[in-house]
Amino acid sequence: MILDVETRTLVEELLAYAKHRHELAHDWGFEAAMPYGLGLTALFTGPPGTGKTLAATAIAKELGHELYRVDLSQLVSKYIGETEKHLAALFDAASKGGIMLLFDEADSVFGKRTEVRNSVDRYANLEVNYLLQRIERFDGVVILTTNLDKGIDDAFARRIRFKIDFPLPNAEARRRLWRALIPQQVPLSKNVDMEALAQEYELSGGHIKEVVLRAASLALQNGGVVNQEILKRCSNAEYRKLGKLIAQNEEMMR
Repeated sequence: MILDVETRTLVEELLAYAKHRHELAHDWGFEAAMPYGLGLTALFTGPPGTGKTLAATAIAKELGHELYRVDLSQLVSKYIGETEKHLAALFDAASKGGIMLLFDEADSVFGKRTEVRNSVDRYANLEVNYLLQRIERFDGVVILTTNLDKGIDDAFARRIRFKIDFPLPNAEARRRLWRALIPQQVPLSKNVDMEALAQEYELSGGHIKEVVLRAASLALQNGGVVNQEILKRCSNAEYRKLGKLIAQNEEMMR
């Protein structure tokens, strides 16, 4: 993965803790310093496409764990008590199978609890409380991702051992991303200037990936070679999709 130094350092620290937490607790006497148990909960924050989910996948692979992406829409039930049963089954299965859990868009689940105005609000808060308890008792690894970390509930934030920010890549990182995300098999024109693309377009890795795939499709349709014009055309299209402004001279070239 292409990460800035601070983010990579924190990911490596997370891996070191995940690998050695049982030794830290039992052999080196840190058990008393782990009030929330041996489980590891981490929060990945940052804009879309900056590598949060990809990092979770890489961590699971490094630890030798299977990664399960939790879709809470499939677990939450309108019937009282059913949501807790589904969550209990999820965590029990994850504990037995050594599975790492990933909750995407955590702010929608672990956001600040609502003010209780009626029985629906009260029960919704009870569900969140139950989820917090299960995560606290879980002896495995839980990773949550969010674009809006300020919305995370304070009670849950205290249980997070690692909070890692995935910022938008700078120009140097974008240049490396352009090179990494274009497969070697792709025929490139001699006029392709990845340095210029990296300087001109402030895109995350996820969005650069979309640009490259779109450009390759157009190239196959029109001669089979990816050139700078196609890459800029697709970058401009991605900018428009994101609601970003395109330089006037670039817009006139479209």
